[in-house]
Amino acid sequence: MGYKKLADMDKADRVRACYQHACLRHVSNDHMTNSSLRERFSIKDENYSMASRIIADTINEDLIKPYDPDNTSRKHAKYVPFWA
Repeated sequence: MGYKKLADMDKADRVRACYQHACLRHVSNDHMTNSSLRERFSIKDENYSMASRIIADTINEDLIKPYDPDNTSRKHAKYVPFWA
């Protein structure tokens, strides 16, 4: 089964895909970032705010959390699944 296009996904699908991406990155000893999510969804760099919205929605659903809650730099923020 291939990836669905971002435009064909509803909010719940985007949140679920973001969570799954964070899980895959975590088990690969890496962290999800805005950049890695843009790459996963084929979002152009200039549309980074779209990835930021998906990340915020996924945080609001308590499915991911910041890797380093003390980091105040959104540009260098990393995220992990809620259980990590």
